[in-house]
Amino acid sequence: MTDKAIKRQEILDAFVFRHATKEFDPERKISDDDFQVILESARLSPSSVGYEPWKFLVIQNQQLREKLREVSWGAQGQLPTASHFVVILARTIKDTKYDSDYVKNQMLNVKKFPPELFDKIKERYKSFQENDLHLLENERTMLDWAGKQTYIALANMMTTAALLGIDSCPIEGFQFDEVQKILDEENLLEDGHLAISVMAAFGYRANDPRPKTRKEVTDVIQWIR
Repeated sequence: MTDKAIKRQEILDAFVFRHATKEFDPERKISDDDFQVILESARLSPSSVGYEPWKFLVIQNQQLREKLREVSWGAQGQLPTASHFVVILARTIKDTKYDSDYVKNQMLNVKKFPPELFDKIKERYKSFQENDLHLLENERTMLDWAGKQTYIALANMMTTAALLGIDSCPIEGFQFDEVQKILDEENLLEDGHLAISVMAAFGYRANDPRPKTRKEVTDVIQWIR
């Protein structure tokens, strides 16, 4: 096999290996080096207009994990057993609106846009949010838009983990308001600038999963030529 063919097979093998792990082996821990790579894959992920509207909380405190478990029906097996548990937050309209201080700082100080260029493209961002995607209809619409970006980072984290032979599980099964309350009490939401988007658990499987099943290629892919 050629090097490219080997790489292609490694990628596909990782996707076959990955499954939504419900329970991890609590005795096996991910190395610091491996988990830093997983986190870096999230940090380097793309986002709409480069806003990077996310924050990643690595929850290793067992007391906080237990609080989250009580209001997260989809993480009952994962929270007590995962080597690493990540809560992915999305930035709210306070930060993601086109004229926010966050956006200005992101474009001028992070992406290093020239000030005169940012002044011009800010109107493009305004039209994009107001007219193209109708994002400014309410605060939840903006939060859901930011949340869509966090799922790109989530997918990259899980794929990176699989390539390293590490298991994972994405988790949406939680009570939004209750999780928000817990995180707010821990002063983790930056005074309303962040909100829960999704959770992810990482570790090593306690049990072998059943074989992966998916729809046929012809059912989900259509070529338009």
